[in-house]
Amino acid sequence: MAEKSRRRLRLEQSLAAAPEDLFLRYALALQCLQDGDVDEGRQRLKDLIADDPDHQIAAYQQLGQSYADHGETDDALAILRAGVAKAQAAGDGHAAAEMEQLILVL
Repeated sequence: MAEKSRRRLRLEQSLAAAPEDLFLRYALALQCLQDGDVDEGRQRLKDLIADDPDHQIAAYQQLGQSYADHGETDDALAILRAGVAKAQAAGDGHAAAEMEQLILVL
């Protein structure tokens, strides 16, 4: 596991006080990825998606980007395609277009 940054430690403390806070959960997932703790960050994104699959559009996008960044094309395509469908169903054309652009370059 990568060394935890000060920001990550603060996010973990905040999340301990408010474990249901979706924004904190998402922020911590991204911080884990930024800190190089890819497995932890991805798992946190997957947990967000599992808990609220229709509304965690950004989690789909970030998880897909993480897979793409590490050359895991099949996993990236699968999660991004699911994210595009969720974004379109939610009326979020901007997020859908961003994920479609990433799909095109994979």
